[in-house]
Parts: sequence; structure tokens; C-alpha cells
Amino acid sequence: MKFQRFISVVLITSMLVGCNPPPHGAGQQTGGISKQDIGGLLGAVGGGVVGSTMGKGRGQIATTIAGAMLGGMLGNSLGRSLDSADASYYNQATQTALETAPAGRPLPWKNPESGNYGTVIPDTPYRQTDGRYCREYTQKVVVGGQTKSGYGTACRQPDGTWQIVK
Repeated sequence: MKFQRFISVVLITSMLVGCNPPPHGAGQQTGGISKQDIGGLLGAVGGGVVGSTMGKGRGQIATTIAGAMLGGMLGNSLGRSLDSADASYYNQATQTALETAPAGRPLPWKNPESGNYGTVIPDTPYRQTDGRYCREYTQKVVVGGQTKSGYGTACRQPDGTWQIVK
């Protein structure tokens, strides 16, 4: 009976996870499943298992479904915050590089939790015709062992922060 309950939880969880399409671009940069996807799946399975231990008869089915849904949402949120931690380290390094680093000097960043890391290399600052100070920059980001490179332009905003414009 417990094995049948476990199989039911796994099947219900799989159906619920499949009903929620990933956001545009999710998992595409790393070529696979994102931390958000993994968190959602593990949360849904865990929530479904916990929910299956409550109630009786049809009530048990309802608590299994509710547990899977709540666990999936919580796990998805946790996975997203881990991705957000990488972005936070990257954004902080980018702001510092654009504000203070000499042209051509790489400023590294690393998220000790995920192991993801990269560098931001600012170019010489210049002033646009509208008076804003801007800098081009290059970047290298290593996520899950895969390296991605890119470049962009950022301009200083009135509040002193740098906003990526291209």
C-alpha cells in the first residue's frame, strides 16, 4: 500500500510540474535544467509525500495534491533565489567595475554557494551627447562549468548607479 501511495505521489507530482511551463529562456543558457526547475521538482515530490500522509480516502488525494503544489512553489522559489544570488554577485561586481576599476582591469566575482564565477572588464569611460557618462565592458561568466562571454554598454544614472543600455 505504501509503495502504491509513493507511485501515486510521483505521478501526480510529474503531472503538476508538467502543467507549469518554464519561463522564457529557463535552462537555455546552461543547456539543461535550472536550479529553479530542480527546486520545484524536489519541493513538489517532498510536499506530495508529506501530503499523502494526511487525511483518509479522497481527503488523502486532496492533501497529496495540495502538498505537491505547495512544495513545488516553495522549492521553485528557493531555486530562483539561488539563481538570484549569482546575479547579485555579478551585479555588485559590475557596478564596482564600472564605477572604480581602471580600463582593462578585470574585476572577478564568485558565488561561494554555487561555485559560479566570472569577471567584468570595463573599458575607458566616455561622455555621450546627452551628458551621461557611459562605459563599454566585457564579461565572462562560468555557470555549471560552461563559459559564456559577452559585452555591453552601461551609463551612469542620476542616482549614481550604472544601468545597462546595450
